[in-house]
Amino acid sequence: MNIDELKSIQKSAGEEYESYQSALMVCAGTACVANKSLPLIDSLKKELVKRGLDKKYLVVPTGCNGFCAQGPIMVVQPEGIFYQKLKVEDLSDVIDNHLEGGKPVERLMYKLKGVAIPKMEDIPFFGKQKLLALRHRGMINPEHIDDYIRLGGYQAIHKVLTGKSPAETVQIMVKSGLRGRGGGGFPTGIKWQSCVDAAEKSHIKPVVVCNADEGDPGAFMDRSIVEADPHSVIEGMMAGAYAIGAEEGFVYMRKEYPLAMHRLEVALEQAREKGLLGKDIFGTGFNFDIVIHRGAGAFVCGESSALMASMAGLPGEPRAKYVRSVEKGYKDGPTVLNNVETWANVSLIIEKGAEWFAAIGTGDVSENPWGGCSGTKVFSLVGDIVNIGLVEVPMGITLREIIYDIGGGIPGGKAFKGVQTGGPSGGVIPAEKLDLPVDFDSLTAEGSMMGSGGMVVMDEGTCMVQIAKYFVDFLKGESCGKCTPCREGLVALGQILGRITEGKGREGDIELLESYGATMNDSCLCALGRDAPNSVISTIKYFREEYEAHIRDHTCPAGQCHDLIKYTIDPNNCTGCTLCALKCPVNAISGSAKQVHVIDQEKCIKCGVCRDVCNFNAVEVK
Repeated sequence: MNIDELKSIQKSAGEEYESYQSALMVCAGTACVANKSLPLIDSLKKELVKRGLDKKYLVVPTGCNGFCAQGPIMVVQPEGIFYQKLKVEDLSDVIDNHLEGGKPVERLMYKLKGVAIPKMEDIPFFGKQKLLALRHRGMINPEHIDDYIRLGGYQAIHKVLTGKSPAETVQIMVKSGLRGRGGGGFPTGIKWQSCVDAAEKSHIKPVVVCNADEGDPGAFMDRSIVEADPHSVIEGMMAGAYAIGAEEGFVYMRKEYPLAMHRLEVALEQAREKGLLGKDIFGTGFNFDIVIHRGAGAFVCGESSALMASMAGLPGEPRAKYVRSVEKGYKDGPTVLNNVETWANVSLIIEKGAEWFAAIGTGDVSENPWGGCSGTKVFSLVGDIVNIGLVEVPMGITLREIIYDIGGGIPGGKAFKGVQTGGPSGGVIPAEKLDLPVDFDSLTAEGSMMGSGGMVVMDEGTCMVQIAKYFVDFLKGESCGKCTPCREGLVALGQILGRITEGKGREGDIELLESYGATMNDSCLCALGRDAPNSVISTIKYFREEYEAHIRDHTCPAGQCHDLIKYTIDPNNCTGCTLCALKCPVNAISGSAKQVHVIDQEKCIKCGVCRDVCNFNAVEVK
């Protein structure tokens, strides 16, 4: 492969794409696949062939489009007409009325307050997003390398291999201010330079590793990038390998990502077939290839040193961080470890320039890579939010803009209570902080973190003591148990929180939680343990009155702790419709038709079904 051949592929792929009247971009990311988008794609292709329209309309299975709650999604290009929640039976309507008749089908469009919005670009969910890592989202078939090349793929790596020295490539990353998107926020260029220095000192060939071991509850950023655009990750790793002098690359991917795994395997094989991986790439003498290492699903293996140990066939346990992976990582050799999103940004920075990237975001990184947060960040937006999905926003955007302008606010007209950022080790940020800018430093200052990009939104009905207990219990199950402060500290935190939610809390429990949290933060071996108390400490900081109500009054203000609540029926609102009695799974509700019903507290299991089905707000939680 040489540059002329690459550009020839780009030209021919572009001409083929342009030869179609329209491209039907159907989302084939995990969420849409779960909603049967693959049978939809098959049916669409067969219907077009049946009608003799397959040379006129191109069907493109794409990666995740981001608007996951609306899937299956199809975008008709170049018009940008956005269809949602498609079913096989809708296809004839789209073909007859839109493709052939020129009249887009309004009933299949996204609607806001009852008004249909035809174009994807006009939907508020997409309005404030800025796509860098997700730049090819919904635009290419991730299993066709020519589609990636059509949009300029692999030209950035040719640019550095033929026109930049390794040192110059490192400096591009330094000047861009790109900070690691895996959670730590360490400047990428500085990490690369440190690895170069360690390799020169040790005389050991360095390696590059991509961390795709995304284990945070509710997080799917890295998975979606690999599913939608695997070649952007590959090309970024190639540039990193050239910059530090590596010839080996590894992707550490958790076993729960079968679709991402498949697409990465296909992408790697296609890159090898075209000579973009292997020996003497672009005739420059640069040799590089990538191997996939499957993780077994341990959350702790997302931590750098535990990941390196797992790759080497050792137990996935962290080590003291005074020994950095850039010095002694994989098999004790110099190693650059960045996560999927970080690698996906690299080729774009090379293509557009360090200054261009640095101008996006907050602060000034021109003189100091720590001087701000440049670029964008990908978040998975989940929880009590209208628009669940994957978003990419510029650093410095406020929580309010993400939750209300992009996310559409809280369902059911409920009030926003808090948002947990940064995965299970992150903290909860309350409503009064909605105008907080979202970047590494601002979130950390408020007791939370950027993390890898999980964002769980919570409404007024959320019990913050239960939230803290949930995340502590999760981390307790995922702790490797190597260090005492984490192993014993998480158990102790869980026991105290459990006692509080059962109405058995004691005076001094809050202070004890704070003390244990501080000890863990100071003494745990790795970030999993050190940051594990964040959910506890932040909820105490911002919602202390809830803890006090549980302990002193034996009540749960949010009505979620089963031992502290009971369900009753308000006689003034009950119409005797009998629906609650019919739906109660344990027959705990009695009453005749058109008569006030009563809940037997001895039988009630507090499942909440009665409240969910009542149409008259008669069921109360006390």
